[in-house]
Amino acid sequence: MFNSIRGIIGGKGSDTVFLETGGLEWEISVPAGDIARLPPEGEEARLFTWLYHREDQMKLYGFADETRRATFLELLKVEGIGPKGAVRILGGIGQEELEKALENEDLGRLEAVPGLGKKTAQKMLLALRGKLKFSSAAKADVSSPHAELLEALVGMGYDRRAAAEALAKADRAIDGKNVQPAEREKLLFREAIVFLT
Repeated sequence: MFNSIRGIIGGKGSDTVFLETGGLEWEISVPAGDIARLPPEGEEARLFTWLYHREDQMKLYGFADETRRATFLELLKVEGIGPKGAVRILGGIGQEELEKALENEDLGRLEAVPGLGKKTAQKMLLALRGKLKFSSAAKADVSSPHAELLEALVGMGYDRRAAAEALAKADRAIDGKNVQPAEREKLLFREAIVFLT
């Protein structure tokens, strides 16, 4: 389908952007925060898109970058959040702030997002904690010396933060022991799983 649309911004609304390209003007639903990041009317912009299609409706959603689109798609997996709700949530909280709130289980911050009630915020925490890792702050994990082990543990279904803590504990536990470098990674992995169970 469409990955992105590049064109001239013909107009902006509170949650809509009109993008002119090839003789067509697309009406695209865009989170307010993403609209603020776009250039002014009359200038060229690129929106990463997602098409919502049902029997009675077709709607195009757009995002300033691929990270925002990926977050939108993750939000759609949460029970009770549809495309309109996901756009409203993204319009009410920045990317890094959302990831931080989920990682720290900050229910209060999530409830402060306009249109997001306590029950939906709780469902978001359960469904997305440890899954959003797009921002530079979250990507810092990947540059750690145990990044591959961390990704393997997350892939097995463990919570990212808990897995990172378990690896740090395992690292301290085997520090000072006479372990060959080739065996260290295997031992770290086994010890981390012990700490996680």
